[in-house]
Amino acid sequence: MKNYKTIKADSICEEVIKKSRFICHLKRINSEEEGRQFISQIKKEHYKANHSCSAMIIGENSEIKRSSDDGEPSGTAGVPMLTVLEKQGLTNVVAVVTRYFGGIKLGAGGLIRAYAGSVAHAIKEIGVVEVKELQGLAIEMTYPQYQTFANFLESQELQEFDPDFSVNVTTHLYLDKDKIQDVLDSLTEFYHGKVNSQEIGRRVVEVPINTEKTS
Repeated sequence: MKNYKTIKADSICEEVIKKSRFICHLKRINSEEEGRQFISQIKKEHYKANHSCSAMIIGENSEIKRSSDDGEPSGTAGVPMLTVLEKQGLTNVVAVVTRYFGGIKLGAGGLIRAYAGSVAHAIKEIGVVEVKELQGLAIEMTYPQYQTFANFLESQELQEFDPDFSVNVTTHLYLDKDKIQDVLDSLTEFYHGKVNSQEIGRRVVEVPINTEKTS
């Protein structure tokens, strides 16, 4: 299975640029038809708006790419929006930017900056995840150990899944297989001794990406 990046969740983000309202809707999708339905839905909700421009990318290899200027001058909306999605390396996502004209013309350059900027701002606000299949690791620890586990996770830039609280705490990490031993070594060092662990099945998980580090 190929890893891919997409938005963390669906979102809405609004900006006002020279009195025009730009409302960016981002949605995770799995097909072009799903994307087109969402675009139609936004156009119906904002039927009084001047434009609802769109861009979408679908497929683990970004096979399908579509964009629309929806009446704005050619090349000033859909393609700039699509370019933002491409530069972020995102797929399985549709972006729709609805514009309510405020009476001040922006010119071609202004429109490009506004539409592209609206999408970029919305992505930054909601965040990006990498969808990938990883090897599971179950870790058992005492409650006193678990009280400092968050510090370990932060130091290793990891996230835990499905902690179970019974006699001891059993929590789960999902990692690239070649990183498991390094994490176990760091865990042993962190707790000054061995921590019980065992490999479990693989799972598709969503790993948050720090876009400030990757941009």
